[in-house]
Amino acid sequence: MAPSSYGAATPHRPATDAAAAAFAAGGNAVDAALAAAAVLTVTYPHNCALGGDLFALVRAPDGRTVSVNASGPAGARADRRAQRAAGPAMPVTGAKTVTVPGLVAGWGEIHARGARRPWAAALEPAIAYAADGVEVAPRLADAIAENVPAAADPGLRAVFAPGGRPLAAGDRLRQPALAGTLRTLSDEGARAFYRGDVARRLAAGLAAAGSDVTAEDLAGFAPETGEALRGGFGALDVLTSPPNSSGVLVLQALAALEAAGLDDPLGADAGTLAEILRLGDHDRTRLLGDPAEAPFDRDAWLGEARIEDLVADAHRAAAGHRLPASVWANAAPRGDTAAIVTWDADGWAVSLIQSLLHFFGAQVLEPSTGVLLHNRGASFALDEGHPNALAPGRRPAHTLMPVMVEEDGRLAGVLGTMGGKVHAQIHVQVLLRLLAGQPAQAAVDAPRWVVGGIEIGEPDDMIRIEDGCADTARDALARATLNPLPVPRGSEWLGHAQAIWLRPSGGAGSDFRADGVAAWSGAGDGVR
Repeated sequence: MAPSSYGAATPHRPATDAAAAAFAAGGNAVDAALAAAAVLTVTYPHNCALGGDLFALVRAPDGRTVSVNASGPAGARADRRAQRAAGPAMPVTGAKTVTVPGLVAGWGEIHARGARRPWAAALEPAIAYAADGVEVAPRLADAIAENVPAAADPGLRAVFAPGGRPLAAGDRLRQPALAGTLRTLSDEGARAFYRGDVARRLAAGLAAAGSDVTAEDLAGFAPETGEALRGGFGALDVLTSPPNSSGVLVLQALAALEAAGLDDPLGADAGTLAEILRLGDHDRTRLLGDPAEAPFDRDAWLGEARIEDLVADAHRAAAGHRLPASVWANAAPRGDTAAIVTWDADGWAVSLIQSLLHFFGAQVLEPSTGVLLHNRGASFALDEGHPNALAPGRRPAHTLMPVMVEEDGRLAGVLGTMGGKVHAQIHVQVLLRLLAGQPAQAAVDAPRWVVGGIEIGEPDDMIRIEDGCADTARDALARATLNPLPVPRGSEWLGHAQAIWLRPSGGAGSDFRADGVAAWSGAGDGVR
């Protein structure tokens, strides 16, 4: 029996349709999230694919929230010194940037956490889209035109530029090899991606491409589960994934925002908020890594002394006093990610983020399986002693951060976004708008800005300001130590945010900057 009310939002309409169909078939928010996630790997492959990573928060009706970290480590053959000899930073694309793809194992873990429908039901819509084809969405078409013609990998070109012509918006994208892999996963479960025929063929293709990931690396992978990382903001509790996720940046920014006592952080005080976020990104570059190798020190990010220093520095920078730049440098590819948020009135909720990192990830597509591989290894540093230094079995620092919000122990919201290293910035701006009373759709659509270098070689004081931002915010940002770069309304530089908000009555919103839509049925009152 379907929940009495539900919500879902994704960056592509077919995925939201799959979520709504899962609800209609008697599924819950877990089933809906998985169906949407599987569809997106087929219909939105510039942003996510089976060969990518995943982070999620899964909230059960009893209020317990589990963090699922399905980010894979560097392969057993990874060699930092050899990579350092090849250049000062990791490459952005190519086989050397491929780490173990954790996404499918993450799906399996999430399904086991509370899905009502069989595993195969979650993959059924994705299989149909892969076999029968799907219309190329405008954002996918843009990514194909920008990346595929110059790509070296024949597997990638064969799928997205068949016959030598790049697919355009409205064309039919067919992926028969991927459909076969999805059918195997449907029949044999998530483990088939890591052990068995699919895994053998994938490992062989990776080896031929020059990847450091081996069959043994695939077979030995398992997601990590545990408690969500929590932080307070006024009367709210904000939940996210712990490191190697960058979710701590949301908590740090909100703690600093509260300590700073800003009256208008999206207007006259926007310069101070921007500097808080920019300086927080310095912490990410300096501190974030795999906690198995570099243990997470909460005080270094969120302790009273760190927040006081951060606020003081942000006030000085907002007044025009230039601060030292970050001393660490590594590759900075654009962040391409798909966020899914679902909720139902029975008390289930999911914030799920899955990613390739760059458009089409490593730009390596293994042809026999149809699996497109991510380039999360591009995030590793090559500096000796850095907590995010490349090493076999080490997970890279991740930009992905699912978010949930509670008030007095009750679920208030489920948030997600695409946006690479500016995830936290988007989350903070969307949350502030929601708390100001804007409906979910208005909050994710509102003009925003993002600070920090996104393209390789850009300085960290670069700030992209979307057309339509309030004049008070523009003036405040102009007074800070930031170099403004106007961007047109709707630019993907500003990410794709998705939101479900349940106070006071509820609603869902899907960012107009992508190709998605929100589905909403009923109100949020009484949700636990």
